[in-house]
Amino acid sequence: MAVMEKLRMFVAQEPVVAASCLIAGVGLFLPAVVRPILDSFEASKQVPQPALSDC
Repeated sequence: MAVMEKLRMFVAQEPVVAASCLIAGVGLFLPAVVRPILDSFEASKQVPQPALSDC
């Protein structure tokens, strides 16, 4: 519980720094979650290949 108490004190004393750390953590974690989701959508959508024609 000492860690939670120190964390609460830190957030109370430095709210801007705490919010910045939270946003940075989300920013670092987001690509690990969103990229596989986008890749799965791309794999399910088959795009027909355009015909190659010599002009």
